[in-house]
Amino acid sequence: MRDSVLVIDDDRGIAEALAIRLRAAGLDATTAASGARGLACARERRPDAVVLDVRMPELDGFEVHARMKREPALAEVPVVFVSANVQDSERQRALAGGAWAYLTKPYDAKEIVATVRAAIEERRRA
Repeated sequence: MRDSVLVIDDDRGIAEALAIRLRAAGLDATTAASGARGLACARERRPDAVVLDVRMPELDGFEVHARMKREPALAEVPVVFVSANVQDSERQRALAGGAWAYLTKPYDAKEIVATVRAAIEERRRA
C-alpha cells in the first residue's frame, strides 16, 4: 500500500499539479479545494501526511492545522505548509503550532516530495 498525502489548497490548479508530482513519485495523493473540505477529507482518509496552503477563504491553513491537532486521530499526521507568504513570522507560527515544515511558493517539486517523504518516515519511526 502506497503512502497517502492530502493536498489542501483553494487553487485547484496548484493542488492538482502538486498531486500529479506526488503521484509520479509513487505516493497516493488526493486534493481538497478548501480548508473545510480538507479537514473532512483528512478525517475520512487518515492520510500519512498533509500538504497545506496557508491562505484560504473561510478556514485558513492555520485553523485547519489547529483543528487537526485537537483530534486524536489526526494529531500526529505531519503537516507541510506551502505558502506564497515568505514572512518569517508566518513560518514561525506554523512551526510553533507543530507543523513539520514550511515551504514557500513557488516550490521546488523535488524539495516538496523529499520533505513529504521525510515527514512520513519520521512519523513511522516515532
